[in-house]
Amino acid sequence: MSLKKIKYWGASTSAHQVEGNNHNQWSIWELASANELSKSAPKRYGWLENWAEISKEAQDPNNYVSGVSADHYRLYKEDFDLAKKLNFNAFRFSIEWSRIEPEEGKWDESAIEYYKNYVRELRARNFEPFVTLFHFTLPDWFAEKGGFLYSKNIVYFTRFVEKIISEVKDVTYITTINEPGVYTFMSYMNGKWPPQEKSRIKTLSLIINLASAHKKAYKIIKKINPNCKIGISKNYSYFYTHNNSLEEKIMVKALDYLSNLWFLNRVKKHEDFIGINFYFSNRISGFRVRNPNSKVNDLGWDMKPQNLYQILVRLHSKYAKPIFITESGVADRKDVHRKWWIQQSLKAIDKAIAQGVEVGGYLHWSLLDNFEWADGFWPRFGLIEVDYKTLQRKPRPSALWYGEFISKIVNTKELK
Repeated sequence: MSLKKIKYWGASTSAHQVEGNNHNQWSIWELASANELSKSAPKRYGWLENWAEISKEAQDPNNYVSGVSADHYRLYKEDFDLAKKLNFNAFRFSIEWSRIEPEEGKWDESAIEYYKNYVRELRARNFEPFVTLFHFTLPDWFAEKGGFLYSKNIVYFTRFVEKIISEVKDVTYITTINEPGVYTFMSYMNGKWPPQEKSRIKTLSLIINLASAHKKAYKIIKKINPNCKIGISKNYSYFYTHNNSLEEKIMVKALDYLSNLWFLNRVKKHEDFIGINFYFSNRISGFRVRNPNSKVNDLGWDMKPQNLYQILVRLHSKYAKPIFITESGVADRKDVHRKWWIQQSLKAIDKAIAQGVEVGGYLHWSLLDNFEWADGFWPRFGLIEVDYKTLQRKPRPSALWYGEFISKIVNTKELK
C-alpha cells in the first residue's frame, strides 16, 4: 500500500475556532453581527435538507459568538490525550497573534510561554507540531491599520513571525498563511466576513500583499532556523466540466488558475512543501457552477473526495514539491459521511502516491467540533464531538475507525 509512505497522521485546529476567549477583529465582529446573522439564517440555510434539525441553533444569536468555544485553551492537554488514543503522531494548530501582541509593540510573555508549553506537551506525546501563523484572525490594532491591505503593514506581521520563531523553537513545519484565497474572497469580494467590504481593488491588493507577507516570512524563518520546512495551506477547489464542451474547458482552466494556481505560482520559490485544504469540487456547466449534489454534507457542499487524486497529480507535475493534506473533512453532525470521506480521500491519496506524488501527511479537519466562522457552532466537523454546555468530549465512531486504521496501516494490505 502506497499510504505506508505517509509519515504524519493526525488532525488540525485553529486557535480562534477552539481556544475560546480570544479578543481580535473576529471576536469584535461576532458581537456586532450576531443578531443579524441569526435573523438571516432562514435565508442562508433554509434550503438545506437538515434545516429542521439546525433551525433553532442557527437562529440563536449565541451561535455566532465564539465565547469560550471548545475551551481548548484550558483543556488542550485533555484533547492531546484523546488524539493520542486515536494513534495520531501529528497535530496542526495556530498561534493566536492577538494573544502574543495584544497591543502594538507589547509582547505578552505569559502567552508566549503558553505556546511553548503547548509544543512541549505535543512533543511529550511524540506528536509532530504543524504550526500556522495566520489563520484569519488579526489583533484589533492591526485590523484598525488596515491589516494586510497595505504593504507597509507587512512589517508588523514579519515582526510577529520573528518573535514566535525565536521563542517557540521546537517546531519544524511552519504554515505561514492559511487559505489566503478564501480569506481574501470572503472578506473583500463577497463581503460575508469582516470587514464585510466589496472591492475588487482591495481584493487584488490583499492577495498580492499576502503573497509578499509569506515570502518575507519565509526568509525570516529560514534565517532563524534553516531546518524549518515552510509552506502555506492553500484551499484547493477542484473544477471539472459537465459536458466537456470547449467553453467549459476554458472556464475550468481559467477558474483553476485564478482560484488555485495564481497564488501558488507567486510563492513557489519560497515553499518547501505545499499544504492542501480540500473540501469540495465545482462542476462547470456552460459558464456556471452546477454541482450534481448527489451526496452533500450538512452545509450543502457537494462531496467528491475522490477528486483529491487529480489535485495531487496536478500539483506534483507542476511544482514537484512534497504535499501535505493540512485540512480535509465534512460538516456531519450525525457522523454518517465522515468515515466514507476519509476512506475515499485515502484511496485517492494512495493512488496518487503510487504514481510518484510525495504526500508527507494527512491532517483531518478537525480534531474537535469548533466555531465555524460566520456559520457559528452548528456545523460539526469534529472527529471528537463537543457538548458545548458541559464541554465534554466524545470521539465519534468515524474517529475510532480512523485511529484504528492508523494503528494498522503498516500491516494493512488494502482499504476496506
